[in-house]
Amino acid sequence: MNVEKYHLTAKQFVLAFGVVSMLADLVYEGARSVTGPYLATFGASAMTVGLVTGLGEAVALVFRLISGPVSDRTGRYWTLSITGYAITIISVPLLALAGTLAQASTLIVGERFGKAVRTPARDTMLAAASTASFGRGLTFAVHEAMDQSGAFLGPLIVAGMIALSGYRAGFAVLAVPGVLALLTLAWLRRAVPRPTAYEPEQTVADEPAEATGKIHNFSRTFWLYTAFTAMSMLGFSTFAVLAYHDQVAGVIAPAWIPVTYAVAMAAAALVALGSGWLYDRIGLRALMVALPLAVLVPILAFSDSVLAVWIGAAVWGAAMGIHESTLRAAVADLVPAARRGTAYGLFTAAYGVAWLAGSTAIGALYGLSQTGVIVFVAATQVVALILLGPLLRS
Repeated sequence: MNVEKYHLTAKQFVLAFGVVSMLADLVYEGARSVTGPYLATFGASAMTVGLVTGLGEAVALVFRLISGPVSDRTGRYWTLSITGYAITIISVPLLALAGTLAQASTLIVGERFGKAVRTPARDTMLAAASTASFGRGLTFAVHEAMDQSGAFLGPLIVAGMIALSGYRAGFAVLAVPGVLALLTLAWLRRAVPRPTAYEPEQTVADEPAEATGKIHNFSRTFWLYTAFTAMSMLGFSTFAVLAYHDQVAGVIAPAWIPVTYAVAMAAAALVALGSGWLYDRIGLRALMVALPLAVLVPILAFSDSVLAVWIGAAVWGAAMGIHESTLRAAVADLVPAARRGTAYGLFTAAYGVAWLAGSTAIGALYGLSQTGVIVFVAATQVVALILLGPLLRS
């Protein structure tokens, strides 16, 4: 297919998809900024918050074991992307109607399921456009930065609504950017029916058709990289556990908790750009900075100091910016183009299981000993660094 027939260049496609993600992030990151405190209003404990939000992240990532291969086998990247975004955008405003902890938890996990459906297909389309636009690392970084701009605005809107009328109004207002995201996505689907056409032809054809969608025969480097990522995420809490601490310890007023999340998202956007640029120049060494950042998070975020809590939120966001951009970019360089959906599914499944286990463990340790949390996180990052060594040598 001649991509010049499309009205959008590869760069314009990446930027347009960034707008979709910005609007969608405004919806679900606005909601996630208060997930911990909202569950606390139903009587949830720190461990319950860690379990529910960790389960949500695991669902968002583990179910990609199915959606990834399906996207490769069928090539229906747009169908999966639009379906996933729709599930998320419907689930979030419905939180305004939740009457029990079970209902709220189900919607929180449901929102994450939408992410599982759409992400492998979306990332495959972005990877196809990356070499013809900004470069591999910087494409994912630009997308992440635009994505996080919505994640910055969403919590601020929710904070304002909570101050005026409470949590339920905060969730309800998020229906507006959700509708705009779906309309933009429908327009982009019509403008670029087959984004994989942006990929240089010799790269698209580097894998036999019969191998597409299979989960075996990936390289040792890919599996080692997956193990490194899983171990690093084992020591990384969901933000809901941090926000839970702010609520129950009374460190920050409820209306200000979403603003700390906005700060985290701003840090994520800035660090993602720097990390993506660095990855294109020095490769996997760019990932090393995420490990000490993870150790700093519990030291700062679980403090009784208001200043430390704000700095801790920014550090959490900085680490998340690396996870959400550069980690994804590296996968595209480790596997054949025709199997990226499957690879993203496998990679993020391991990522999600580790995040679920780590978030639950950190939530449980929080109720026992904050020093125990710090020791646990530090140990996981040391092991991750050991796993990174062979990757850097290869």
